[in-house]
Amino acid sequence: MIQTISINSYSLKLSLILLLTGSLLSVIPVKAQEYPGCFIRERSGDVVNLTQSVCNLFPTSAPLSANPTTPGVFQIPIKRREAGIPVIDVNFNGQNTFEMLLDTGASGVVITPRMATALAVQPYGNLPISTASDQLINQQVGRVNSIDVGGLEMRDVEVSISPVLEIGLLGQGFFGNYDITIKQDVIEFRART
Repeated sequence: MIQTISINSYSLKLSLILLLTGSLLSVIPVKAQEYPGCFIRERSGDVVNLTQSVCNLFPTSAPLSANPTTPGVFQIPIKRREAGIPVIDVNFNGQNTFEMLLDTGASGVVITPRMATALAVQPYGNLPISTASDQLINQQVGRVNSIDVGGLEMRDVEVSISPVLEIGLLGQGFFGNYDITIKQDVIEFRART
């Protein structure tokens, strides 16, 4: 009888482990991913949209398409690639054009000190940034009047200034409301509906 209890105890433990493991592998919906942009969820569960008021991430409406045959689609020529990452021309404030990396892993727009000087960006604070190599570095933060990529324009954009980059990064802070397709020679920005 003791041996039977031992086997049943073992079976019970094994069943419990399998049950818990199976429940961990099941799909658990994540409410934070249900909403685009920048927001907070109050204790009551209500979602407060902060996209424009606090985060200033995305334009409120999709601009007209730069591609007359497909509304809502912008095609941006790729100039070259650095380590496989597309380099594109980006216009700032309607007058200065710089080459930048289109970095789908970057959360914001990062410019170089040379770009900041040319654009007369006035830093108003510092922001700790976690890099791809898990380093934490402080970067100055400022604003530019506008950023335009092939007719896709965003106004009053927060940028960080990296003291270590030689070329700027165009990240999610600019194109977060668009689906992106990176092709051989062009990048397509497709407005989400």
